Amino acid sequence: MGPGPITADPRVLRAMSAQLVGQYDPAMTGYMAETQELYRTVFQTRNDATLLVDGTSRAGIEAALVSLLEPGDKVLVPIFGRFGHLLREIAERCGAEVHVIEREWGTVFPPSEIGAALASIKPKLLAVVHGDTSSTLAQPLDELGALAAKHGALLYTDVTASLGGNTFLADAWGVDAATAGLQKCLAGPSGSSPITLSAAAVAIIEARKSVEAGIRSEGDAVRSDPIRSNYFDLAQILDYWGPKRLNHHTEATTMLYGARECARLLVDEGMGNAVERHRLHGTAMVAGLVGMGLELFGDQSVRMNNVVGVRIPDGLDDGKARAAMLNDYGIEIGTSFGPLAGKVWRIGTMGYNARRDAVLTTLAALEQLLRRGGVPVAPGSGVDAALESYGG
Repeated sequence: MGPGPITADPRVLRAMSAQLVGQYDPAMTGYMAETQELYRTVFQTRNDATLLVDGTSRAGIEAALVSLLEPGDKVLVPIFGRFGHLLREIAERCGAEVHVIEREWGTVFPPSEIGAALASIKPKLLAVVHGDTSSTLAQPLDELGALAAKHGALLYTDVTASLGGNTFLADAWGVDAATAGLQKCLAGPSGSSPITLSAAAVAIIEARKSVEAGIRSEGDAVRSDPIRSNYFDLAQILDYWGPKRLNHHTEATTMLYGARECARLLVDEGMGNAVERHRLHGTAMVAGLVGMGLELFGDQSVRMNNVVGVRIPDGLDDGKARAAMLNDYGIEIGTSFGPLAGKVWRIGTMGYNARRDAVLTTLAALEQLLRRGGVPVAPGSGVDAALESYGG
């Protein structure tokens, strides 16, 4: 019940137990095409370039940035938590000229502030985290695509922590590139990174295409300054997932099965229903924590549906308390990073764990832990408040 990874849905694990097939078996290419179409619904896009990057969510981030950015390109990164710093680091390693604006953890940026920075810097790319689990907040994106386009920039966003549990509308919001992971609201294991790219993003990537020796054909593009990663070269990965079926790498078959099932479950539920489920159970968790007298962290008007931060009560040892939750009750919750390390707990209700029983069990266990630690908590207060949130 932390900020991720979470308990995987048993249906996803069952799908991942299927036997392997060859990467060019018609069944396999069929699964790939099905997975692409499913993720178009998950991302709420009609982008043809919607596929998987093999690797954890960071693999998707790096693939997007290394493929879109050339050395010297200007990038604007608004930072309001740990993972904004990650975008900055990866962009710097791409050789980009990175400009940052920063907010205190627990707050997000008004669009006007980002717009002013875009007007001043005029970057090629605006790179922003949607939901940053380190602070438990979500940066509103609905105005950023239009702002980026107004100033000649593309919009990239990391939706690892938010996709599936919070509204995300790639096409309606003008998002040019978005990457995610399975281990949070998608209810799967870490190891596959869904990605979607607009036609404008694909055009930039295709202009940098350089097909590696050994698999290139006569007339294939060869550049002296190719994309700086071979494995994360989206120009070649797009050909691998496209009609050419270019032999770039061997697809992680088991992860494909898992990623396909994660998307299938969400699409069957309905994206609006999935978001509402996360809102319902996230709100009940918040009500229970407040009912026990805990202080919430950050601007609650922009809290993600699927994770909440609470300040650790005075007198409790963070490490010992979380160890007791795990050892005594089999429940994991998380602390945070940087300025919030040891000061805030992050409690998730996401993916398969966005359920009434998981919320109530976690609150009951936490109440016992707090009372044993000398924190004054009225018996049953957390569970009662959550039940009231649920409607009785």
